[in-house]
Amino acid sequence: MHANITGVILAGGRSTRMGGKDKGLVQVGDKTLYQHVLGRLTPQVSQVIISANRNQLCYQQSGLEVVGDLTADYPGPLAGILAGLTYARTPWIVCAPCDVPDFPLNLVEQLWLHKGNALASYASDGEREHPTFALLHTSLAEELTRYLTRGERKLMLFMAAIGAQQVVFSGQQEAFRNLNTPEDCLLWQQEKGGDQ
Repeated sequence: MHANITGVILAGGRSTRMGGKDKGLVQVGDKTLYQHVLGRLTPQVSQVIISANRNQLCYQQSGLEVVGDLTADYPGPLAGILAGLTYARTPWIVCAPCDVPDFPLNLVEQLWLHKGNALASYASDGEREHPTFALLHTSLAEELTRYLTRGERKLMLFMAAIGAQQVVFSGQQEAFRNLNTPEDCLLWQQEKGGDQ
């Protein structure tokens, strides 16, 4: 567990492929999707906040701080990351999207160990980049604000601009599988034996 890192669950998307339902609050087994993510993230960080733009009262029932985007036009995950950078009371944040319930239990440790001197690092499974799983220093808030103000939205371009270090989790493609649709959720639950 890293005392100097705040976990940020990114639950602010529009969830169009989930039929417009708030993806983080979709029930999968005995928990909602964000609760599955919370269970994996909590042991790895000192505290967790949730970035959500809808149903904030539902998320607040977790007892965690819930923050919304600082911009009103759904600019994507970067807006949730900016909210995390702004509200965190630690020098670092690590982000995790609310729809990837199997991400590695050593995610934070690996992002931290392999960041080198960079102010940010992000995950890759060796085949695909997963920049929503990212460790960032809170000093990047100003640069990210400028990036969004220019109308930029691409997460990987921002990671390149700040010199973020890619951290490869070899052979862990399944760990980064995201659940986009009700069918994805059902399949994942069946694979887990229906008791998740």
